[in-house]
Amino acid sequence: MKIHLATDHAGLDLKNIIKVYLTEKGHDVTDHGAYEYDSTDDYPDFIIPCAKAVSKDVYSKGIILGGSGQGEAMAANRIKGVRAAVFYDGPEDIIKLSRHHNNANILSLGARFLTKQKMFEVIVIWLSESFEGGRHQRRIDKLDIKS
Repeated sequence: MKIHLATDHAGLDLKNIIKVYLTEKGHDVTDHGAYEYDSTDDYPDFIIPCAKAVSKDVYSKGIILGGSGQGEAMAANRIKGVRAAVFYDGPEDIIKLSRHHNNANILSLGARFLTKQKMFEVIVIWLSESFEGGRHQRRIDKLDIKS
């Protein structure tokens, strides 16, 4: 699967670990940065190119990271066709439902709230779940209507 990654300084170390992990699992990974630690960098500079890449390829997915993952998801969700779900710990059903009901194509992780082990578990779950379609597709179709 084609997977796009992006983060700011808060998730840099975990993004690099995820990149190695996904590559070893046979995924085609594109890294949109950050590439080096800079405490003054701005997450939109990395997240928006990642989200644009995901929006152009319906078969790809994205994984983005930030301190909480909230701002990163907000930035990604401004791109038409992107449905970013936030996870920073909690019930794994949240991850499953983000795929089943929302067809989330980007997973936004809160790097300051997840262990490496939990992060890997969540990624495996999220990548393995599928969209249920049906009534949920009707709702998704309404997300990209121009005002």
